[in-house]
Amino acid sequence: MKKPAGAARPARPHEVRIIGGQWKRTRLAVADKPGLRPTPDRVRETLFNWLASLAGASGGELPGWHCIDAFAGTGALGFEAASRGAASVLLCEQDNALVLPMQALKAKLEAEAVRIERGNGVTALERAAAGSMHAVFLDPPFDATQLYEPALRAAVRALRPDGVVYLEAARLWADDELAALGLTLYRHLKAGAVHAHLLMPSSDGTA
Repeated sequence: MKKPAGAARPARPHEVRIIGGQWKRTRLAVADKPGLRPTPDRVRETLFNWLASLAGASGGELPGWHCIDAFAGTGALGFEAASRGAASVLLCEQDNALVLPMQALKAKLEAEAVRIERGNGVTALERAAAGSMHAVFLDPPFDATQLYEPALRAAVRALRPDGVVYLEAARLWADDELAALGLTLYRHLKAGAVHAHLLMPSSDGTA
């Protein structure tokens, strides 16, 4: 259909990039979709510096890690982990329009460690073997507040004792809220509207 004269052109999808590892500087297109809010490059860089320090590996690597990106969106968090040497990464996303480009990128990169699943992120976490995950990435849409608590509970069950949860939210989660779920805050970063939390299982194991 012909557009009226002077009509604005649709904005091109913006991009994020893989920060480190074997696919460093690979760009991922970001679709113009409501609720799709990929973790900014600067926040991901800080997050993966945190994770690398916990992994104790040089060069920002995560060798042998098993990870789930439960609300994958563009897949930026999961592909970043795989780029840095994770042994397995499950990317879970409900929207087929977002699953397809992730599958295309997986094929392009020959990313054998990456598995992509269309479905519910909380369900994927509940299916994961208990105590099997080094890292769980939780970045649901900010308005999907009903997902946060069940996702955190499922993440705690899936985590290894030395595992971590990355939580991205529109607010800072209070210590008592996290403690009730069996978690404690290890690192926090605020960047614009984003509150980035790195969480660990509570030492006393309570939930």
